[in-house]
Amino acid sequence: MSVLRWLLGRLAAAALVAWVVATVVFFALRAAGGDPSEAILGGPGSQASEEAVAQVRAEYALDQPLLVQYLLQLARTVTFRLGDSYARRRPVSELIGDQLGGTLALAALGLLLAWVIALVVATAAVRARGPVARRAVGVLRGAEVVASVTPHFWLGAMLIAVVAGGLGWLPATSSDSSLRSLLLPALTLAVPVAGFLGQVMRDGLEEAHTAPFATTARTRGAGEGSVLWRHSLRHAALPAIALSGWAFGSLLSGAVVVETLFGRPGLGRLLIDATHSRDVPLVIGVVLVIALGYVVVMSVADVLERLVDPRLRGRLEAVRTAPHGEVVS
Repeated sequence: MSVLRWLLGRLAAAALVAWVVATVVFFALRAAGGDPSEAILGGPGSQASEEAVAQVRAEYALDQPLLVQYLLQLARTVTFRLGDSYARRRPVSELIGDQLGGTLALAALGLLLAWVIALVVATAAVRARGPVARRAVGVLRGAEVVASVTPHFWLGAMLIAVVAGGLGWLPATSSDSSLRSLLLPALTLAVPVAGFLGQVMRDGLEEAHTAPFATTARTRGAGEGSVLWRHSLRHAALPAIALSGWAFGSLLSGAVVVETLFGRPGLGRLLIDATHSRDVPLVIGVVLVIALGYVVVMSVADVLERLVDPRLRGRLEAVRTAPHGEVVS
């Protein structure tokens, strides 16, 4: 029953996300002005006849009251029948499927790089000894704060200017799926997230490294490296794992800026193009995929947190095996 309630809660969250996305996007695009029939007929300046405009408006129910249009769009959204793109005349699901893999690869590599950077900085801070090393740790702490608030567009522009333009190590644009072309945009996404993860992981390691279980491990002959990697890191990783769900959602939304900046195909560029052309079904479809992706990743992070933390696993097992009606403390 515990697992069933958890699944029902996630499904309810997904349904709520679908409703909010459809509602906000629909009314935001309508409030921005313009007639969606223009996008269907080739955009502004297409000089379509009045008969063609009337036919399109009737076909897509654009001649109905706004509330009726909203309810029709909402029905299509909650049943995942996203329809055809107004401007591209292709099914929205196909357009999203063509670009989804590239965006997921970019976000996944960004999260991996963020974890690597955060782990290196956090472990270096905990193992620092001597006044010079402690001053260096102070500099790293300041760098974490700066990194966490650095805008993607500014960081990406600096990396293009220095790494691609000045040093020539990596390409400034990434129109293919090779690892070399992914590194700069992934690093642009990773650095701000690494700032948050680094702060959380460092604080957790410093607390865990002086906890009673770490002292007990040392008295049994374990070295500092063993205490750090086998004991302290497991406890310090829990809040970072929980934060990773939010981080992946942030990476997906940040891809909108990064893909445009690096000329990379993906959901980000697809969303921007659809917004400019007021392509309501495509905008709703892309935002819905990003939002539901966030729900899925948060669920995965929740499961991973329970796998890593034996206390949570033990509580779940106690709930599962307790007699009916008994309260587990």
